[in-house]
Amino acid sequence: MSIYDTQGRIFNIQRFSIHDGRGIRTIVFFKGCYMRCAWCCNPESQEYDIQTMMENGKEKVVGKDVTVGEIMPEILADVNYYRRSGGGVTLSGGEILAQHAFARDLLRACKENGLHTAVESTGYAEFEKIQEILPYLDLYLMDIKHMDSAKHKEYTRAGNELILENAKKIAQSGVELIIRTPVVPTFNDTAEEICAISKFAATLPGVKEHHLLPYHRLGQDKYTGLERNYSLKDIEPPSKEKMEYLLSVAEESGLRCQIGG
Repeated sequence: MSIYDTQGRIFNIQRFSIHDGRGIRTIVFFKGCYMRCAWCCNPESQEYDIQTMMENGKEKVVGKDVTVGEIMPEILADVNYYRRSGGGVTLSGGEILAQHAFARDLLRACKENGLHTAVESTGYAEFEKIQEILPYLDLYLMDIKHMDSAKHKEYTRAGNELILENAKKIAQSGVELIIRTPVVPTFNDTAEEICAISKFAATLPGVKEHHLLPYHRLGQDKYTGLERNYSLKDIEPPSKEKMEYLLSVAEESGLRCQIGG
């Protein structure tokens, strides 16, 4: 079977993005995730099943099955923008490792067409799955949310041991690795917590950047549309001053640190 026949389930393709990697990018959002982060801004990504969500008073079907060959033309439509800006394609989710074969073959097709490739992933999967995508990957944007496994599990329903182990292995693979941390009040917005993550990131071979992503509530209406409770509705996003302070703390690790990314 050709890699272009490999099927996967996505819920969105976002063109002309300037986030989740360098330059102008197309982001393919996968359905399905191993975690249930309390602050997730794409709750429609968590379930692999195709769902119906209310949006602006209308029903919206979330999720569709596609092959690599079916979505490549949409990705390649913007190849001139990628080349002029240093951009490319980013796979996001959900968790792309929950559909690792589809991720592998889509990345391979992108590389065969000369595109820069990136994934946004927690790394929460057997390393064998990660190994399959690494040959076709230029940039791994990896979330490290907390160094304390118990607190990590409280807010995401998963411990962090596998994530930290895989971060070391990905760093050793030679693929460019950038560590990103969603800064969420009540979860990880203290100097001690951010410092611990940044110090760990600094021990990873070849890692030079740590990005702090401020928590926001832009996805809250989606929970209503899915008839789900949003547990952080009373939590305010961190202030600009707080983020700048945490940035200065992270920079003590010696990494290049920034807000956003």
